[in-house]
Amino acid sequence: MDALSRLADLIHERRGADPASSYTAKLLDEGVEKCAKKLGEEAVEAALAGLKGDRDHLTMEAADVFYHLLVLLEATDVGLDDVMAELDKRSGTSGLVEKASRKVP
Repeated sequence: MDALSRLADLIHERRGADPASSYTAKLLDEGVEKCAKKLGEEAVEAALAGLKGDRDHLTMEAADVFYHLLVLLEATDVGLDDVMAELDKRSGTSGLVEKASRKVP
């Protein structure tokens, strides 16, 4: 099992934990909007670290992005397996072709 799968499993386990003792449980308890905002904040921080060329800071912020994305997926009942299946489906397809074929609601 890879690190993302282990982290997703841990986040799922923490869903029912006491929000006073678990940051993950606290985020999930605060709802999808809070989870989405935290992901957005971390994504901006990662982008800024990348722009600065700060490799160590980008590495830390990227880990935060992965964590907060998995929390948002948990909050919305989207499994990591669903995301991985989508990536597998796109494999071997040009990014430009794939993007042009999307049906956006």
